[in-house]
Amino acid sequence: MKSFNSHLEERILEKNSNLCVGLDIAVESFPGVDPDLDFLKAHAKKVIDATGELAVAYKPNLGFFERWGSKGFEWLEETLDYIGNEHILVADAKRGDIGNTAKQYAKSVFDYFGFDAVTVNPYMGSDAIRPFISQPEKGAFILCRTSNPSAGELQDQETPSGLLYENVAQCAVQLNENDNVGLVIGATVPQEIQHIRELAPDLPFLLPGIGAQGGDLEKSMRYGNSNGIALINISRGICFAGDMSENAIRKAAENYLNQIRKFSNEF
Repeated sequence: MKSFNSHLEERILEKNSNLCVGLDIAVESFPGVDPDLDFLKAHAKKVIDATGELAVAYKPNLGFFERWGSKGFEWLEETLDYIGNEHILVADAKRGDIGNTAKQYAKSVFDYFGFDAVTVNPYMGSDAIRPFISQPEKGAFILCRTSNPSAGELQDQETPSGLLYENVAQCAVQLNENDNVGLVIGATVPQEIQHIRELAPDLPFLLPGIGAQGGDLEKSMRYGNSNGIALINISRGICFAGDMSENAIRKAAENYLNQIRKFSNEF
């Protein structure tokens, strides 16, 4: 069976797309509307219909589903079934526990829901990561240098062996025995993408922050795909584009993908 990283690279090349659509379908994203769960379900399906031919991956953010309790978990199952098996599925869960608890989380995202990969918080060390990388065909994207404004409060802390996020990148390289470890790096910090690529050649990058957060798409593509591959995640910039019609969503996704392909051809 192929490793997750090999499978991801193969799918990116086959589809000529690095586009990952983040499914962050929140009530708050519809100003002037008081949407119920059925409304949100319909919008999620609209996004998938509009982007299915363009995206290589989808990244449902579990928080937007979990807030609805058991009905939200049913919605997540329905969404994954609706996407089908032709795309890479990344659970944006940011799991970060250890021991038997982490094993249960891994069984949930991989064995029950059927995700291909999951985002993982490394704060508790390698014990919090290993349960998610025991199956070579399943991957883990480790939070390394994120796109949120306060990320540097901890991630830029100096240690005897370098900045904390540099240590995370080096740890990820050491953990990549099954060729199924990647890193999450914010597109809002392109110089760090370049630097981390030097520390972690060959590891796939998941790069959020394009669109609403103002990340640099050109540099994300250039640095992320140098000596490796990168998924360019866009959430709000696609899911809530224009008048939020299927046509507007598709046009936004096409625009991003055209830029991705243009930049890809330049290096």
